[in-house]
Amino acid sequence: MFSSVADPGRSRHVFCNRTLNMRSVRAIGFDMDYTLVHYDERAWEREAYQHVIDKLLALGLPVSELRFDPELFTRGLILDTQLGNIVKANRFGYVTRAAHGTALLAHEAQRATYERTWVDLSDKRWVFLNTLFSLSEACVYAQLVDLLDAGRLPSVRGYDQVYGLVRDTMNAAHLEGELKALIAREPDRFVVLDPELPLALLDLRHAGKSLVLITNSEHAYTRSMMSYTLDRFLPKGTTWRDLFDLVIVQAGKPGFFERQAPLYEVVEESGGLLRPHIGGLKAGGVYFGGHARAVEQHLGLAGNELLYVGDHVYADVHVSSQILRWRTALILRELEAEVTADEAFAGDATTLAELMQEKERCEREQAQLRLSLQRHESAYAEPLQPAGDAPRRLAALREHIAQLDARIAPIAKRASELSNARWGPLMRAGNDKSRLARQIERYADVYTSRVSNFLYLTPYGYLRAPRGSLPHD
Repeated sequence: MFSSVADPGRSRHVFCNRTLNMRSVRAIGFDMDYTLVHYDERAWEREAYQHVIDKLLALGLPVSELRFDPELFTRGLILDTQLGNIVKANRFGYVTRAAHGTALLAHEAQRATYERTWVDLSDKRWVFLNTLFSLSEACVYAQLVDLLDAGRLPSVRGYDQVYGLVRDTMNAAHLEGELKALIAREPDRFVVLDPELPLALLDLRHAGKSLVLITNSEHAYTRSMMSYTLDRFLPKGTTWRDLFDLVIVQAGKPGFFERQAPLYEVVEESGGLLRPHIGGLKAGGVYFGGHARAVEQHLGLAGNELLYVGDHVYADVHVSSQILRWRTALILRELEAEVTADEAFAGDATTLAELMQEKERCEREQAQLRLSLQRHESAYAEPLQPAGDAPRRLAALREHIAQLDARIAPIAKRASELSNARWGPLMRAGNDKSRLARQIERYADVYTSRVSNFLYLTPYGYLRAPRGSLPHD
Protein backbone atom coordinates (compact mmCIF):
# COMPACT_ATOMS: atom_id res chain seq x y z
CA MET A 1 0.00 0.00 0.00
CA PHE A 2 1.01 3.57 -0.59
CA SER A 3 1.76 5.72 2.45
CA SER A 4 1.10 9.43 2.83
CA VAL A 5 3.91 11.66 1.65
CA ALA A 6 5.10 14.77 3.47
CA ASP A 7 5.74 17.92 1.50
CA PRO A 8 9.45 17.65 0.54
CA GLY A 9 10.04 21.37 0.05
CA ARG A 10 9.99 24.04 -2.67
CA SER A 11 11.99 22.04 -5.20
CA ARG A 12 8.96 19.75 -5.60
CA HIS A 13 6.25 22.42 -5.63
CA VAL A 14 3.91 23.16 -8.51
CA PHE A 15 4.53 26.79 -9.51
CA CYS A 16 1.75 28.93 -10.90
CA ASN A 17 1.73 31.49 -13.74
CA ARG A 18 -2.07 31.63 -14.10
CA THR A 19 -4.55 30.66 -11.41
CA LEU A 20 -5.51 27.00 -11.65
CA ASN A 21 -8.35 25.35 -9.73
CA MET A 22 -7.78 21.59 -9.91
CA ARG A 23 -11.39 21.02 -8.87
CA SER A 24 -12.55 22.49 -12.19
CA VAL A 25 -10.23 20.24 -14.23
CA ARG A 26 -12.19 17.18 -15.30
CA ALA A 27 -9.66 15.48 -17.57
CA ILE A 28 -5.86 15.43 -17.75
CA GLY A 29 -3.79 14.51 -20.78
CA PHE A 30 -0.17 13.43 -20.42
CA ASP A 31 2.80 13.25 -22.73
CA MET A 32 5.04 10.23 -22.07
CA ASP A 33 8.75 10.83 -22.78
CA TYR A 34 10.33 13.06 -20.11
CA THR A 35 6.85 13.56 -18.61
CA LEU A 36 5.46 10.29 -17.25
CA VAL A 37 8.63 8.41 -18.17
CA HIS A 38 11.74 10.24 -17.09
CA TYR A 39 15.10 9.26 -18.53
CA ASP A 40 18.63 9.72 -17.34
CA GLU A 41 19.19 12.51 -19.84
CA ARG A 42 22.94 12.01 -19.95
CA ALA A 43 22.62 8.31 -20.73
CA TRP A 44 19.89 8.94 -23.33
CA GLU A 45 21.64 11.88 -24.96
CA ARG A 46 25.00 10.11 -25.02
CA GLU A 47 23.36 7.26 -26.92
CA ALA A 48 21.53 9.67 -29.26
CA TYR A 49 24.79 11.51 -29.83
CA GLN A 50 26.59 8.31 -30.77
CA HIS A 51 23.83 7.34 -33.22
CA VAL A 52 24.29 10.70 -34.95
CA ILE A 53 28.08 10.35 -34.99
CA ASP A 54 27.74 6.91 -36.58
CA LYS A 55 25.55 8.35 -39.32
CA LEU A 56 27.99 11.22 -39.91
CA LEU A 57 30.83 8.72 -40.13
CA ALA A 58 28.86 6.82 -42.76
CA LEU A 59 28.71 10.08 -44.73
CA GLY A 60 32.50 10.27 -44.62
CA LEU A 61 32.84 13.10 -42.11
CA PRO A 62 35.90 13.16 -39.78
CA VAL A 63 34.01 12.82 -36.50
CA SER A 64 35.48 9.61 -35.02
CA GLU A 65 37.35 11.52 -32.30
CA LEU A 66 34.35 13.53 -31.09
CA ARG A 67 32.84 12.75 -27.68
CA PHE A 68 29.60 13.81 -26.02
CA ASP A 69 30.08 16.45 -23.32
CA PRO A 70 26.89 16.95 -21.25
CA GLU A 71 28.32 20.05 -19.55
CA LEU A 72 28.67 22.10 -22.73
CA PHE A 73 25.04 23.11 -23.13
CA THR A 74 21.65 23.20 -21.37
CA ARG A 75 18.01 23.34 -22.30
CA GLY A 76 16.76 26.82 -23.21
CA LEU A 77 19.71 27.90 -25.35
CA ILE A 78 19.32 29.01 -28.97
CA LEU A 79 21.33 28.01 -32.03
CA ASP A 80 22.36 30.86 -34.32
CA THR A 81 22.61 28.94 -37.59
CA GLN A 82 23.88 32.03 -39.42
CA LEU A 83 27.01 32.56 -37.31
CA GLY A 84 27.65 29.10 -35.86
CA ASN A 85 26.91 30.30 -32.35
CA ILE A 86 24.89 29.04 -29.40
CA VAL A 87 23.37 31.85 -27.33
CA LYS A 88 21.38 32.51 -24.21
CA ALA A 89 18.85 35.32 -24.45
CA ASN A 90 16.73 37.17 -21.94
CA ARG A 91 12.94 37.53 -22.20
CA PHE A 92 13.30 40.46 -24.60
CA GLY A 93 15.51 38.50 -26.98
CA TYR A 94 18.78 40.24 -26.12
CA VAL A 95 21.81 37.94 -25.99
CA THR A 96 23.37 37.70 -22.53
CA ARG A 97 25.90 34.92 -23.19
CA ALA A 98 27.21 33.24 -26.33
CA ALA A 99 29.57 30.57 -27.59
CA HIS A 100 31.03 30.08 -31.05
CA GLY A 101 31.17 26.35 -31.55
CA THR A 102 32.22 24.91 -28.21
CA ALA A 103 34.11 28.03 -26.97
CA LEU A 104 32.41 30.77 -24.99
CA LEU A 105 32.79 34.22 -26.54
CA ALA A 106 34.56 36.91 -24.54
CA HIS A 107 32.29 39.73 -23.42
CA GLU A 108 33.63 42.24 -25.96
CA ALA A 109 33.30 39.78 -28.85
CA GLN A 110 29.78 38.90 -27.78
CA ARG A 111 28.76 42.55 -27.55
CA ALA A 112 30.27 43.36 -30.94
CA THR A 113 28.39 40.44 -32.51
CA TYR A 114 24.96 40.91 -30.93
CA GLU A 115 24.80 44.57 -29.89
CA ARG A 116 22.26 45.31 -32.63
CA THR A 117 20.67 41.86 -32.84
CA TRP A 118 17.42 40.68 -31.30
CA VAL A 119 16.63 36.97 -31.16
CA ASP A 120 13.32 36.47 -32.99
CA LEU A 121 12.32 32.82 -32.65
CA SER A 122 9.98 33.13 -35.65
CA ASP A 123 13.08 33.67 -37.83
CA LYS A 124 14.47 30.36 -39.13
CA ARG A 125 17.96 31.64 -38.30
CA TRP A 126 17.29 30.75 -34.65
CA VAL A 127 16.64 27.23 -33.30
CA PHE A 128 15.25 27.07 -29.77
CA LEU A 129 16.58 24.13 -27.73
CA ASN A 130 13.56 23.71 -25.49
CA THR A 131 13.66 20.04 -24.43
CA LEU A 132 16.17 17.68 -22.84
CA PHE A 133 16.34 15.92 -26.22
CA SER A 134 18.29 18.99 -27.44
CA LEU A 135 21.50 18.40 -25.49
CA SER A 136 23.08 16.01 -27.98
CA GLU A 137 21.90 18.16 -30.89
CA ALA A 138 23.65 21.23 -29.48
CA CYS A 139 26.82 19.29 -28.74
CA VAL A 140 27.09 17.85 -32.26
CA TYR A 141 26.31 21.22 -33.84
CA ALA A 142 28.98 23.05 -31.83
CA GLN A 143 31.61 20.42 -32.51
CA LEU A 144 30.87 20.44 -36.26
CA VAL A 145 31.19 24.24 -36.24
CA ASP A 146 34.67 23.78 -34.77
CA LEU A 147 35.53 21.29 -37.53
CA LEU A 148 34.19 23.63 -40.21
CA ASP A 149 36.27 26.52 -38.85
CA ALA A 150 39.33 24.26 -38.89
CA GLY A 151 38.76 23.50 -42.58
CA ARG A 152 37.98 19.83 -41.94
CA LEU A 153 34.51 19.82 -43.56
CA PRO A 154 35.28 20.80 -47.15
CA SER A 155 31.95 19.48 -48.44
CA VAL A 156 29.93 21.67 -46.04
CA ARG A 157 29.14 25.26 -46.98
CA GLY A 158 28.24 27.50 -44.08
CA TYR A 159 26.88 27.13 -40.58
CA ASP A 160 23.29 26.79 -41.74
CA GLN A 161 24.29 23.70 -43.72
CA VAL A 162 25.99 22.36 -40.59
CA TYR A 163 22.69 22.65 -38.76
CA GLY A 164 20.80 21.00 -41.61
CA LEU A 165 23.19 18.08 -41.43
CA VAL A 166 22.74 17.76 -37.66
CA ARG A 167 18.96 18.07 -37.87
CA ASP A 168 18.61 15.44 -40.58
CA THR A 169 20.89 12.90 -38.91
CA MET A 170 19.29 13.51 -35.51
CA ASN A 171 15.80 12.99 -36.94
CA ALA A 172 16.97 9.83 -38.70
CA ALA A 173 18.41 8.47 -35.46
CA HIS A 174 15.05 8.94 -33.72
CA LEU A 175 12.76 7.93 -36.57
CA GLU A 176 14.56 4.75 -37.51
CA GLY A 177 13.81 3.35 -34.07
CA GLU A 178 17.31 2.07 -33.31
CA LEU A 179 17.68 4.24 -30.23
CA LYS A 180 14.29 3.43 -28.74
CA ALA A 181 14.77 -0.26 -29.46
CA LEU A 182 17.94 -0.16 -27.35
CA ILE A 183 16.17 1.66 -24.52
CA ALA A 184 13.28 -0.81 -24.57
CA ARG A 185 15.77 -3.69 -24.32
CA GLU A 186 17.79 -2.10 -21.50
CA PRO A 187 15.45 0.23 -19.59
CA ASP A 188 17.49 -0.07 -16.39
CA ARG A 189 20.24 1.94 -18.10
CA PHE A 190 18.03 4.78 -19.20
CA VAL A 191 14.81 5.12 -17.16
CA VAL A 192 14.72 6.90 -13.77
CA LEU A 193 11.87 5.37 -11.76
CA ASP A 194 9.61 7.50 -9.57
CA PRO A 195 7.71 5.35 -7.02
CA GLU A 196 5.45 8.30 -6.16
CA LEU A 197 4.13 8.71 -9.72
CA PRO A 198 1.49 5.94 -9.68
CA LEU A 199 -0.03 7.27 -6.45
CA ALA A 200 -0.32 10.75 -7.98
CA LEU A 201 -2.13 9.26 -11.00
CA LEU A 202 -4.40 7.12 -8.79
CA ASP A 203 -5.31 10.17 -6.70
CA LEU A 204 -6.33 12.04 -9.85
CA ARG A 205 -8.28 9.13 -11.30
CA HIS A 206 -10.15 8.32 -8.07
CA ALA A 207 -11.01 12.02 -7.75
CA GLY A 208 -13.11 11.55 -10.91
CA LYS A 209 -10.71 12.95 -13.49
CA SER A 210 -10.34 11.16 -16.81
CA LEU A 211 -6.70 10.46 -17.69
CA VAL A 212 -5.52 10.35 -21.30
CA LEU A 213 -2.09 9.42 -22.63
CA ILE A 214 -1.14 11.37 -25.79
CA THR A 215 2.37 10.56 -27.01
CA ASN A 216 4.34 10.79 -30.23
CA SER A 217 6.03 7.46 -29.46
CA GLU A 218 4.92 4.29 -31.23
CA HIS A 219 2.70 1.73 -29.54
CA ALA A 220 5.24 -1.03 -28.80
CA TYR A 221 7.65 1.42 -27.20
CA THR A 222 4.87 3.16 -25.26
CA ARG A 223 3.57 -0.13 -23.89
CA SER A 224 7.06 -1.24 -22.87
CA MET A 225 8.03 2.03 -21.16
CA MET A 226 4.72 2.58 -19.36
CA SER A 227 4.68 -0.99 -18.07
CA TYR A 228 8.29 -0.73 -16.86
CA THR A 229 7.68 2.64 -15.19
CA LEU A 230 4.31 2.07 -13.50
CA ASP A 231 3.19 -1.55 -13.17
CA ARG A 232 5.54 -2.55 -10.33
CA PHE A 233 4.15 0.21 -8.12
CA LEU A 234 0.43 -0.30 -8.81
CA PRO A 235 -2.00 -2.32 -6.65
CA LYS A 236 -1.94 -6.04 -7.36
CA GLY A 237 -4.00 -7.05 -10.36
CA THR A 238 -3.82 -3.66 -12.09
CA THR A 239 -1.60 -2.29 -14.84
CA TRP A 240 -0.89 1.12 -16.32
CA ARG A 241 -3.74 0.59 -18.81
CA ASP A 242 -6.24 0.68 -15.93
CA LEU A 243 -5.22 4.30 -15.25
CA PHE A 244 -6.07 5.74 -18.66
CA ASP A 245 -9.42 6.31 -20.29
CA LEU A 246 -7.69 6.68 -23.68
CA VAL A 247 -4.25 5.98 -25.09
CA ILE A 248 -3.15 7.76 -28.28
CA VAL A 249 0.21 6.86 -29.80
CA GLN A 250 2.12 8.47 -32.66
CA ALA A 251 -0.13 11.48 -32.13
CA GLY A 252 1.99 13.74 -34.33
CA LYS A 253 2.10 16.67 -31.91
CA PRO A 254 1.97 19.61 -32.34
CA GLY A 255 -0.24 18.85 -35.36
CA PHE A 256 -2.49 16.77 -33.10
CA PHE A 257 -3.73 19.99 -31.51
CA GLU A 258 -3.91 22.01 -34.73
CA ARG A 259 -5.65 19.91 -37.38
CA GLN A 260 -7.78 16.84 -37.95
CA ALA A 261 -5.67 13.86 -39.00
CA PRO A 262 -6.90 10.32 -39.77
CA LEU A 263 -7.56 8.14 -36.73
CA TYR A 264 -6.73 4.44 -36.52
CA GLU A 265 -7.55 1.90 -33.85
CA VAL A 266 -4.73 -0.32 -32.58
CA VAL A 267 -6.33 -3.78 -32.68
CA GLU A 268 -3.50 -5.98 -31.39
CA GLU A 269 -1.07 -5.56 -28.52
CA SER A 270 1.98 -5.59 -30.76
CA GLY A 271 0.67 -2.44 -32.43
CA GLY A 272 1.32 -3.91 -35.85
CA LEU A 273 -2.32 -4.09 -36.93
CA LEU A 274 -4.31 -0.89 -37.38
CA ARG A 275 -7.74 -0.27 -38.81
CA PRO A 276 -9.34 3.04 -39.76
CA HIS A 277 -11.66 4.30 -37.05
CA ILE A 278 -14.83 6.19 -37.79
CA GLY A 279 -17.14 7.54 -35.13
CA GLY A 280 -16.61 8.13 -31.45
CA LEU A 281 -13.71 6.87 -29.41
CA LYS A 282 -14.24 3.98 -26.99
CA ALA A 283 -13.29 4.10 -23.31
CA GLY A 284 -10.10 2.16 -22.74
CA GLY A 285 -9.25 2.21 -26.44
CA VAL A 286 -5.79 2.57 -27.95
CA TYR A 287 -5.52 4.74 -31.05
CA PHE A 288 -2.96 5.85 -33.59
CA GLY A 289 -2.86 9.47 -34.81
CA GLY A 290 -6.11 11.40 -34.76
CA HIS A 291 -6.71 14.83 -33.30
CA ALA A 292 -7.56 16.66 -30.10
CA ARG A 293 -11.15 17.42 -31.15
CA ALA A 294 -11.93 13.70 -31.07
CA VAL A 295 -10.65 13.56 -27.47
CA GLU A 296 -12.83 16.53 -26.54
CA GLN A 297 -15.89 14.92 -28.14
CA HIS A 298 -15.28 11.60 -26.39
CA LEU A 299 -14.91 13.26 -23.00
CA GLY A 300 -17.68 15.79 -23.59
CA LEU A 301 -15.29 18.49 -22.43
CA ALA A 302 -13.46 21.44 -23.93
CA GLY A 303 -11.19 24.34 -23.09
CA ASN A 304 -10.34 24.94 -19.47
CA GLU A 305 -11.89 21.69 -18.25
CA LEU A 306 -8.87 19.87 -19.72
CA LEU A 307 -5.29 20.07 -18.50
CA TYR A 308 -2.40 18.86 -20.68
CA VAL A 309 0.94 17.98 -19.09
CA GLY A 310 4.13 17.76 -21.15
CA ASP A 311 7.79 18.69 -21.32
CA HIS A 312 7.95 20.44 -24.71
CA VAL A 313 7.27 24.18 -24.57
CA TYR A 314 5.96 24.32 -28.15
CA ALA A 315 4.57 20.88 -29.07
CA ASP A 316 2.89 20.29 -25.69
CA VAL A 317 1.89 23.53 -23.97
CA HIS A 318 2.09 26.32 -26.55
CA VAL A 319 -0.18 24.83 -29.20
CA SER A 320 -2.68 23.16 -26.83
CA SER A 321 -3.16 26.41 -24.91
CA GLN A 322 -3.21 28.84 -27.81
CA ILE A 323 -5.46 26.89 -30.18
CA LEU A 324 -7.70 24.84 -27.88
CA ARG A 325 -7.46 26.91 -24.70
CA TRP A 326 -6.66 23.78 -22.70
CA ARG A 327 -4.97 24.42 -19.38
CA THR A 328 -1.30 23.49 -19.45
CA ALA A 329 1.44 22.19 -17.15
CA LEU A 330 5.10 22.02 -18.16
CA ILE A 331 7.45 19.43 -16.71
CA LEU A 332 10.91 20.89 -16.14
CA ARG A 333 13.03 18.29 -14.39
CA GLU A 334 16.04 20.59 -13.98
CA LEU A 335 13.90 22.81 -11.76
CA GLU A 336 14.64 20.71 -8.67
CA ALA A 337 18.37 21.34 -8.89
CA GLU A 338 17.81 25.00 -9.74
CA VAL A 339 15.52 25.66 -6.77
CA THR A 340 17.89 23.77 -4.47
CA ALA A 341 20.83 25.84 -5.73
CA ASP A 342 18.83 29.06 -5.21
CA GLU A 343 18.03 28.07 -1.64
CA ALA A 344 21.68 27.26 -0.90
CA PHE A 345 22.67 30.65 -2.32
CA ALA A 346 20.07 32.56 -0.29
CA GLY A 347 22.55 34.00 2.21
CA ASP A 348 24.85 35.27 -0.54
CA ALA A 349 21.81 36.58 -2.43
CA THR A 350 20.82 38.67 0.59
CA THR A 351 24.36 40.03 0.89
CA LEU A 352 24.43 40.82 -2.83
CA ALA A 353 21.11 42.67 -2.64
CA GLU A 354 22.31 44.74 0.33
CA LEU A 355 25.57 45.63 -1.43
CA MET A 356 23.69 46.61 -4.58
CA GLN A 357 21.34 48.84 -2.59
CA GLU A 358 24.34 50.56 -1.02
CA LYS A 359 25.96 50.98 -4.44
CA GLU A 360 22.76 52.46 -5.89
CA ARG A 361 22.52 54.91 -2.98
CA CYS A 362 26.11 56.02 -3.57
CA GLU A 363 25.53 56.37 -7.31
CA ARG A 364 22.47 58.56 -6.70
CA GLU A 365 24.47 60.81 -4.38
CA GLN A 366 27.33 60.86 -6.88
CA ALA A 367 24.96 61.91 -9.68
CA GLN A 368 23.48 64.73 -7.58
CA LEU A 369 26.93 66.05 -6.64
CA ARG A 370 28.06 66.05 -10.28
CA LEU A 371 24.93 67.96 -11.29
CA SER A 372 25.49 70.47 -8.45
CA LEU A 373 29.05 71.09 -9.66
CA GLN A 374 27.82 71.46 -13.23
CA ARG A 375 25.21 74.08 -12.23
CA HIS A 376 27.70 75.88 -10.01
CA GLU A 377 30.42 76.03 -12.68
CA SER A 378 28.10 77.00 -15.56
CA ALA A 379 25.94 79.31 -13.40
CA TYR A 380 22.70 78.54 -15.24
CA ALA A 381 20.76 77.39 -12.14
CA GLU A 382 20.99 77.00 -8.41
CA PRO A 383 23.02 73.89 -7.37
CA LEU A 384 21.08 71.09 -5.71
CA GLN A 385 23.38 71.48 -2.70
CA PRO A 386 26.41 73.57 -1.80
CA ALA A 387 29.21 72.69 -4.22
CA GLY A 388 32.19 73.62 -2.05
CA ASP A 389 32.82 70.17 -0.62
CA ALA A 390 31.66 68.27 -3.72
CA PRO A 391 35.10 67.33 -5.16
CA ARG A 392 36.25 65.73 -1.91
CA ARG A 393 32.95 63.92 -1.45
CA LEU A 394 32.98 62.70 -5.07
CA ALA A 395 36.45 61.24 -4.60
CA ALA A 396 35.31 59.45 -1.44
CA LEU A 397 32.25 58.07 -3.25
CA ARG A 398 34.35 56.79 -6.16
CA GLU A 399 36.62 54.95 -3.75
CA HIS A 400 33.68 53.49 -1.84
CA ILE A 401 31.95 52.32 -5.04
CA ALA A 402 35.17 50.65 -6.17
CA GLN A 403 35.33 48.81 -2.83
CA LEU A 404 31.69 47.76 -3.22
CA ASP A 405 32.38 46.49 -6.74
CA ALA A 406 35.26 44.39 -5.44
CA ARG A 407 32.88 42.74 -2.96
CA ILE A 408 29.99 42.44 -5.43
CA ALA A 409 31.94 40.90 -8.32
CA PRO A 410 32.72 37.45 -6.85
CA ILE A 411 29.20 37.02 -5.45
CA ALA A 412 27.63 38.09 -8.76
CA LYS A 413 29.91 35.64 -10.57
CA ARG A 414 28.76 32.80 -8.33
CA ALA A 415 25.15 33.80 -8.94
CA SER A 416 25.73 33.68 -12.70
CA GLU A 417 27.10 30.13 -12.45
CA LEU A 418 24.32 28.55 -10.38
CA SER A 419 23.10 25.28 -11.93
CA ASN A 420 25.60 25.48 -14.81
CA ALA A 421 29.08 27.03 -14.74
CA ARG A 422 28.94 28.03 -18.42
CA TRP A 423 25.35 29.18 -18.84
CA GLY A 424 24.02 29.86 -15.36
CA PRO A 425 20.46 29.26 -14.10
CA LEU A 426 17.96 27.85 -16.59
CA MET A 427 15.29 30.43 -15.81
CA ARG A 428 17.49 33.52 -15.59
CA ALA A 429 19.66 35.51 -17.98
CA GLY A 430 21.67 37.93 -15.90
CA ASN A 431 19.24 39.78 -13.64
CA ASP A 432 16.34 39.15 -16.01
CA LYS A 433 14.19 36.17 -16.92
CA SER A 434 15.64 33.93 -19.60
CA ARG A 435 13.92 33.47 -22.94
CA LEU A 436 12.92 29.98 -21.78
CA ALA A 437 11.36 31.42 -18.61
CA ARG A 438 9.42 33.88 -20.75
CA GLN A 439 8.12 31.06 -22.97
CA ILE A 440 7.05 29.10 -19.91
CA GLU A 441 5.40 32.18 -18.44
CA ARG A 442 3.44 32.79 -21.65
CA TYR A 443 2.24 29.29 -22.40
CA ALA A 444 2.29 27.14 -19.25
CA ASP A 445 -0.36 27.80 -16.61
CA VAL A 446 1.75 25.90 -14.11
CA TYR A 447 5.17 24.27 -14.15
CA THR A 448 6.87 21.73 -11.95
CA SER A 449 9.75 19.27 -11.96
CA ARG A 450 7.79 16.01 -12.19
CA VAL A 451 4.23 14.71 -12.43
CA SER A 452 4.37 13.15 -8.95
CA ASN A 453 4.52 16.67 -7.49
CA PHE A 454 0.75 16.77 -8.01
CA LEU A 455 0.64 14.57 -4.88
CA TYR A 456 1.31 17.69 -2.82
CA LEU A 457 -1.10 19.86 -4.78
CA THR A 458 -3.80 17.13 -4.56
CA PRO A 459 -6.70 16.83 -7.05
CA TYR A 460 -8.54 19.53 -5.08
CA GLY A 461 -5.84 22.17 -4.84
CA TYR A 462 -6.28 25.79 -5.83
CA LEU A 463 -3.18 27.53 -7.17
CA ARG A 464 -3.30 31.31 -7.26
CA ALA A 465 -0.91 33.24 -9.45
CA PRO A 466 1.23 35.73 -7.52
CA ARG A 467 0.57 39.41 -7.96
CA GLY A 468 2.61 40.56 -10.95
CA SER A 469 5.53 42.80 -10.03
CA LEU A 470 6.14 46.10 -11.82
CA PRO A 471 9.26 48.27 -11.79
CA HIS A 472 7.45 50.92 -9.74
CA ASP A 473 6.16 48.45 -7.09
